[in-house]
Amino acid sequence: MSIATLDRPAHAARRSRPFAWVEQSLTLAWRNIVRIRQNPEALADVTFQPIIFLVLFLFVFGGAIAQGGTWHDYLPYLLPGLLVQTVVFSTMGTGVALNDDFAKGVFDRFRSLPIARISPLIGAVLGDAVRYSLSIVILMGTGFALGFRFQNRVGYGLLALVIVLLFALAMCWIWVWLGLKLRTAQGVQGIAFLVMFPLTFGSNVFVQTDTLPGFLQAFVNVNPVKYLVDTMRGLMLGGDIQKPLLITLAWMVGLVAVFAPLAIRAYRRRT
Repeated sequence: MSIATLDRPAHAARRSRPFAWVEQSLTLAWRNIVRIRQNPEALADVTFQPIIFLVLFLFVFGGAIAQGGTWHDYLPYLLPGLLVQTVVFSTMGTGVALNDDFAKGVFDRFRSLPIARISPLIGAVLGDAVRYSLSIVILMGTGFALGFRFQNRVGYGLLALVIVLLFALAMCWIWVWLGLKLRTAQGVQGIAFLVMFPLTFGSNVFVQTDTLPGFLQAFVNVNPVKYLVDTMRGLMLGGDIQKPLLITLAWMVGLVAVFAPLAIRAYRRRT
């Protein structure tokens, strides 16, 4: 006597409950966090580098940039800008890591799993949020140890940290897209440096805009980093934040609206 069995359609195994992609994305984000724990030396760019930059610009150049003041006078101006530079620079690591995962065949294994197509990308972005947060904590801790204090309400200062983190999550979609389009991780890193250096050093991170040459002021005034820095300083130190905050939010929405679909399309073509 034999028992007849019915095979379930192949697509049935892939059916999932609504919003299962959220859980899948968080699971893959945790994978990236575990990878960071297993490879702590990869955190050098978000741990030691921010401290080195802070000490270098504060104690070596601070007196000259402060125009007769001391490094104590320069610290409140420098720290919000350096937070922006550090976190923005860290975003390139997302694209580099994605490109490396593709080269190692990690995404071939993801493709065989019953998960949403977008989950690996969202997981990569959310996982790297830990790196960005770590750089913020380390730099703020160093700043407080040197005497920095919020000159506005503490809640506004904490809001500034949230905004710079959200901006980083929006900006990293650029590198996710390039990480999927370019052949090598070195190529992603090379292009990222070419973009990041003008954006961060051609801004008001270290000096006031009106001290720059006229042609450079024109670039700074259309640079999204400038408005993010102005927002950070306004929230941390006090001052007008309405215009820079609105422009910063517009850039965040624009970056996600443009580069997230491009990244998803590149991912579908590559897989």
